Amino acid sequence: MKVIKEISAIQDISDYYRYTGKKTALVPTMGFLHQGHTSLMIRAKDENDIVIVSIFVNPTQFGKNEDFGKYPRDFERDYHICEKAGVDYIFYPEVKEMYGENNLTSVNVSVITDRLEGEIRPGHFTGVATVVIKLLNAVKPHHLYLGQKDAQQNAVIGKMISDLNIDVGLKICETMREANGLAMSSRNTYLTEEQKIKSSVLYFLLEEGKRMILEEKNFNTADIKENIFKLFKQMTPDYELQYYDIADNKLLTPLEDLGSFEGEILISLAAKVGTTRLIDNVIFNSVLLCGFSPFPWLVVGKKKGKTPRVKNSKKKIFKKNFLV
Repeated sequence: MKVIKEISAIQDISDYYRYTGKKTALVPTMGFLHQGHTSLMIRAKDENDIVIVSIFVNPTQFGKNEDFGKYPRDFERDYHICEKAGVDYIFYPEVKEMYGENNLTSVNVSVITDRLEGEIRPGHFTGVATVVIKLLNAVKPHHLYLGQKDAQQNAVIGKMISDLNIDVGLKICETMREANGLAMSSRNTYLTEEQKIKSSVLYFLLEEGKRMILEEKNFNTADIKENIFKLFKQMTPDYELQYYDIADNKLLTPLEDLGSFEGEILISLAAKVGTTRLIDNVIFNSVLLCGFSPFPWLVVGKKKGKTPRVKNSKKKIFKKNFLV
């Protein structure tokens, strides 16, 4: 495994593999890698010949009062994680290498970025879209691997790739979770052990919203969100639920009545746990609203005369950690 710090060098390497017919993959990260990142690397290795992991804490996607300065960094640790996962190259540029001097160009994806994270973190997605297109131009991968946890970011990048005719295949991989359901994130290092335990409520509430839709057949999203906010306040009064949203997973258009909707449904949330912001989501297809699943392995407990039930394994975790 080699570490490359110059854009021109990684471009030459990518050109060589393209010329020799090898498939290359990019796993973009900001470092301080965890099992979620490793799962992306392993899948990329299974599906491609060469895997390149970028490690770059991008300053343009952080706001003035955000955690750019204290964002966790440990390159030696990350190096060994990449090596163990079978990564071929780490692209590890400095800020000056990525942005040069007097950089005046940025990429803005509209509409999708107007709400949720875009509303709370103005300019964030412009920074994300800009650095991703710069990484794609540098690494020139055949495939780009991202985790589902950052669902709005994925929608932004997917739209950018489509609108700008970028020659790369986008692969979205499932969110990796701790035993209690908490989505893995580099920012979890900011949490105390008690906060990590209590933060299992986030995934529980996502699954609870999904259960209300699929099992109770409650298609009124305003009613679902009202119930979720009440539950959140009851279970974790010292935390702040910044949003709980139900939208389509393509353009993140808010959904009001799910009865006539066709497509992927995205339930997402953001919460403030102490001084740390956490985001998470679940995605499922509206075809499940009819009690039919195109993915039979997701359906359990089918009994005669009853609609198949999607298993909610997080209820036990919830009961263990909270008194309701």
